[in-house]
Amino acid sequence: MGNYLSESYLSPENIQNVKNAILYKLVFALGVEPREASNRNWLNAALRVVRDLSTESWLQSRRGQAANMSRRVYYLSMEFLMGRTFSNAMISEGVYEVIRAALDELGHKLEDIIDEEGDPGLGNGGLGRLAACYLDSLATMKIPAIGYGIQYEYGMFRQEIRNGEQVEYPDYWMDKEFAWPYIRSSKRFPIRFGGRTWQEGKKTHWQAEEEIIAQAHDQLIPGFGTSSTNSLRLWSAHAGDKVFGLADFNRGDYFSAMVQQNSSENVSRVLYPDDSTYNGRELRLRQEYFLCSASVQDIIRRHELESGSCLNLAEKVAIHLNDTHPTLAIPELMRILIDEKGYSWEQSWNITRKTFFYTNHTLMAEALETWPVEMVARILPRHLQIIFEINEWFLKKVSEKFPEDNDLIRRVSIIDENGDRRIRMAWLAVIASGKVNGVAKIHSDLMVESIFADFAKIFPDRFTNVTNGVTPRRWIQIANPGLASILDKYVGKDWRTDLSQLDKLNQFVDDEDLQEQISAVKIENKRKLARYIESTQGIKLNPEAIFDVQIKRIHQYKRQQLNVLHIVALYNRILKNPSANWQPRVFIFAGKAASAYYAAKKVIRLINDVAAVINNDSRINDLIKVVFIPNYSVTLAQMIIPAADISEQISLAGTEASGTSNMKFALNGALTIGTLDGANVEILDCVGQENIFIFGNTVEQVEELRKNGYSPYTFYETDTELNEAILQILNGKFSPEEPYRYQDIILDSGDYYQACADFRSYIDTQDKVAQYFGDKTAWTRSAIINIANMGYFSSDRSVLDYAKNIWNIEPTSDKQLSEQPKILDIIKDSNKVINLK
Repeated sequence: MGNYLSESYLSPENIQNVKNAILYKLVFALGVEPREASNRNWLNAALRVVRDLSTESWLQSRRGQAANMSRRVYYLSMEFLMGRTFSNAMISEGVYEVIRAALDELGHKLEDIIDEEGDPGLGNGGLGRLAACYLDSLATMKIPAIGYGIQYEYGMFRQEIRNGEQVEYPDYWMDKEFAWPYIRSSKRFPIRFGGRTWQEGKKTHWQAEEEIIAQAHDQLIPGFGTSSTNSLRLWSAHAGDKVFGLADFNRGDYFSAMVQQNSSENVSRVLYPDDSTYNGRELRLRQEYFLCSASVQDIIRRHELESGSCLNLAEKVAIHLNDTHPTLAIPELMRILIDEKGYSWEQSWNITRKTFFYTNHTLMAEALETWPVEMVARILPRHLQIIFEINEWFLKKVSEKFPEDNDLIRRVSIIDENGDRRIRMAWLAVIASGKVNGVAKIHSDLMVESIFADFAKIFPDRFTNVTNGVTPRRWIQIANPGLASILDKYVGKDWRTDLSQLDKLNQFVDDEDLQEQISAVKIENKRKLARYIESTQGIKLNPEAIFDVQIKRIHQYKRQQLNVLHIVALYNRILKNPSANWQPRVFIFAGKAASAYYAAKKVIRLINDVAAVINNDSRINDLIKVVFIPNYSVTLAQMIIPAADISEQISLAGTEASGTSNMKFALNGALTIGTLDGANVEILDCVGQENIFIFGNTVEQVEELRKNGYSPYTFYETDTELNEAILQILNGKFSPEEPYRYQDIILDSGDYYQACADFRSYIDTQDKVAQYFGDKTAWTRSAIINIANMGYFSSDRSVLDYAKNIWNIEPTSDKQLSEQPKILDIIKDSNKVINLK
């Protein structure tokens, strides 16, 4: 298992067996003759072959965990940005090359078959990709785990660029047959909304007015090089059997017949519905509760089957909240324990607060999730009661500990009484969790100094740090096979599960052969990306230019607008002095803006307007190209990241919790230009200041500017290049058909994220980038140093930190896994089948 480099896997006998298995699946599972099969048919046939391998190890893992009464972590997240499954599964199961050989003998190229698979629409940004990396690492590190999310029917949206603007279309990713998940028809849970509550003695009753059904779908997550396999359980919403209006349908009123069913099933239609309207916000609240209720019901069902009682729930179950979105799981667990299982409030609370753990992903107070009391009262009346009871219990404890500090009580109350009363979900998560962690050292430090300072005073031992990581299987082995081959040669093959092995590369940083090989892989990756961009957008790129890349969610705090200001300033410089020794640049952007985020969508249009002018100006002789790649996805990231020379990590200091794209870029030999924000700080410590480009104000300087009344005009009026660039944007140089299109983009918005303040430092640092890139040997040496010192930023290390310091979970041993008989061996003896029950 996992020994995909072994020559024995490529024996003629193995290749023939795999060919037979693929053909069997094609004919008897899909009902397709080989001569009529499309590439998608071949994909699904091969996927089923690989799934059989994962299924055996999955069932074996489940039996081993149950037999050893292992504690499990249940990872709840609104997003899982998984990316394509086929290539990752083949690598994990150790059959990549034998599948390639089998398909080749069947007359098909593996790369063509892989390209048939789409990206599941289960996530959007770093939060979801982090969750996906963690699932991969939890399985690989043999930590018993189940992920829980929602099976969004249309994902977030499919992004197209029309006339420079983002246009959103449904992402019909589920319309294409995809053989990997199992539908669990028997795993269905009722999810209730609305209605009223009443008391009978000490017992509270909740009579809901609406009920929908959560249906389970399981995706297997195989570990690399191990028989450990975990699962991701996704929930889809179904209206149940009583909502179809048959009488209305028979009368010909087809709309009325379907209206309640459509309303019920909207819960799992779209990731992050537009929350600029009341109905959109209400749907988002329903989505979050849908995820939480189905998952908690499933967790309790599984635990009671194994243990018989919920009294020991906290000993066997760790529920992890990936940000505040799943926080409603806290009152839902309380509701089930009290109302359905009959435990006292005190018993239930003691169990609950030992079961939950919470990761915070933002330092921005405005980004911390809150819900109006009025909305929760109408949709989840029982849960509102429980939240008020938790708050009452907590505030009583605080007042006993700090009897003279009434203002502290006001600040830490779960209910924000200022103006429209709102429930502070992060407060609830902190109060109910055994541990709360940030995702980078600077983030965790700032977390206890700013947004959670009061709680750090109350719970001094509750807060900790787990720096994010990324999986090397996807972000080197799959994304950059050329680099993977070099690493195998210079540091051995164990880096796939022990990324600290990359440190061995440091002894070769001056090796000319290694430098040549790294440069050759990089230029080939750039050519591959250039071919893709030319074929899809008609823009011809120079692979010898600096590929300067910013790919991430479009948001003002990530400061794509600062990047654009530099591009415009550089464009002006070249026009004024065209004969100077300029370093050619390709600026590459990708990312989606939330559909209701006006300012972010305006930034996308600005990028494309600037690109249209610069790319078509013959005077600059192709020294600058600007590209916006639409519909950013994991698959696109796997192509873009290995091609990057410069990684743009330019968020305002103190706003990015960690980031993970910074790690992926550095791992693939790109040099970072960034602020001292998020994990950039730790990357700096690892690679050294001579191998990274740090610019801009520190967190302390940002706060000082804000405290003194920050004004962008101070910088706009004193920096001639900034003044010129902003005036050109504001006066329509890049939007002549609508000269005042960008009047509100920087200055009139107050430049809250201080792009003007950091502009001079940024543009001067970009000059250093261009100069340094001219020294190919020095640049490649720095690239190697970046690769060699990224070992710490493995998601394997991250999940082991969680397991040891937060969840108190031991990895399953190889002995525990191997002690379980294989399912095929059991089936061969029909007398043993009864034991599978």
